[in-house]
Amino acid sequence: MTMDAKKISTRLSVSPQITPDDVAELKARGFRSIICNRPDGEGADQPSFTEIAAVAGQHGLEARYIPIEGGMVSDADATAFGDALDEMPGPTLAYCRTGTRSATLWSLNAAGNRPVADILAATQAAGYDMSGVVRRITNGGKTPTDSFDEQHDVVIVGGGAGGIAVAASLKSRRPDLDIALIEPADVHYYQPGWTMVGGGIFEPHQTAKTMASLIPKGVRWLRGAVAAFEPKENAVILDGCRVVKYQRLIVCPGLKLDWGKVDGLIETLGKNGVTSNYRYDLAPYTWTLVQQMQRGRAIFTQPPMPIKCAGAPQKAMYLSCDAWLKRGVLKDIEVDFNNAGGVLFGVKEYVPALMEYVEKYDAHLNFFHNLVSVDGATRTAVFDVKEPDKDVRRIETEFDMLHVCPPQSAPDFIRVSPLADEAGWIDVDQATLRHKAFDNVWSLGDVMNAPNAKTAAAARMQAPTVAENVIADIDGKSAVAQYNGYGSCPLTVERGKIVLAEFGYGGKLLPSFPKAFIDGTKPSRAAWFLKERMLPPIYWKGMLRGREWLAVPERTDPN
Repeated sequence: MTMDAKKISTRLSVSPQITPDDVAELKARGFRSIICNRPDGEGADQPSFTEIAAVAGQHGLEARYIPIEGGMVSDADATAFGDALDEMPGPTLAYCRTGTRSATLWSLNAAGNRPVADILAATQAAGYDMSGVVRRITNGGKTPTDSFDEQHDVVIVGGGAGGIAVAASLKSRRPDLDIALIEPADVHYYQPGWTMVGGGIFEPHQTAKTMASLIPKGVRWLRGAVAAFEPKENAVILDGCRVVKYQRLIVCPGLKLDWGKVDGLIETLGKNGVTSNYRYDLAPYTWTLVQQMQRGRAIFTQPPMPIKCAGAPQKAMYLSCDAWLKRGVLKDIEVDFNNAGGVLFGVKEYVPALMEYVEKYDAHLNFFHNLVSVDGATRTAVFDVKEPDKDVRRIETEFDMLHVCPPQSAPDFIRVSPLADEAGWIDVDQATLRHKAFDNVWSLGDVMNAPNAKTAAAARMQAPTVAENVIADIDGKSAVAQYNGYGSCPLTVERGKIVLAEFGYGGKLLPSFPKAFIDGTKPSRAAWFLKERMLPPIYWKGMLRGREWLAVPERTDPN
């Protein structure tokens, strides 16, 4: 069979031109109807719709003719296509010369009923690029005007640590620069503090401030969510089809926490002993469970990389164990650290100090264990064990407390955008953080594909690097700053002591302080003081205000 049908939804598949000989196989594959979107006579070797319809009728398939001229899909055409799908028995095959017109009709008809990212993902998976009609999709499938709603020198997507920090760094260098920041949330969170909330050290309110209080003066806040990017048109499309044009774009929306990838997890979060320090409202429940627990099994999970703050899952374990040890109940609690990866920590120099605490707390390290489902009512967790060179096996484990680190990915609107690489991350040069294909686009924070640790400390170093390079570009110069991959993970091994992991690309150690003050490979009280007392004000009053303490970017080699 020459016909290549690509499934777009449970109801529809699309394909290039079919022949009468293909109809019998379509019937055998379960199709019950056919839509022709190619006008008769478009190609010299093209069978007419009448020929296709006649054979379809012989095989009991309904057929309908909705011809579309190439590049001329109207709003009325999309409506007619949707009506046909509703009226005809499914599943349906729609075809044109290549399948693109059929995929476009489905996309426009689905607009308003499905998230834009889902529509783009479905067509992309089938091999069809809908970037040319993305404005119409975000406009509910209707043709918008070609005008734009706003235009700015610099547009920043994301109001998290990276977005506000780079806005502040740009304003500190060029106060008159016209900057807009796109962010739908009203609250900004200091997420590194949630580990401390889960350990009973910080109160939740210490980790949250209003977005309005943090966005730098003179930066226009666009309260909305990004639906799509049009980098060839220098435009960002917001929900509701608002079009924001830019001269330069900085993309830093953070990660998507994909709780739904673990079956049953969403339904039981915050009850039945299931918690996570990766959510503001759940971190206090972690501390409640720790205080209440007297005996039983506590499981701490870590999904496959990448995740934000790769040490956070084990930090939760250490602080919990320390509290149980001090209360004298640790001996009656079985502690499991179930890690989908194969090592405790990715930089080997820090592992010996961490292993001392694993042994001190008598915790069991279970590598290659990936959480796949949770039954809160029976307090049972299911893991896939994927050890090297062995068949995958599935195990079921009962728990009294389960601390979950959720699977994580780039946000949907990033993964389906022209800015993403094949894995869904923003595709940048790892030194300059400039996009590899679009010269007026930069990215920082967790969403870009440089091989660094995804931490707030990394964003603190990346923000001035991007700011320096954007200003240089405005001035007609080449990149002047480069990012060395710096990231920091203060591993809270007990209350009052931290192993301060600081490293860059390739696991190279990049300590910020003399070894005599803080030896990051050993637990220290000085590192705890830094985490508890110094880093929050450095974050709120330094990083987010354009004061680049401990964040001077490296300069590029002039040669």
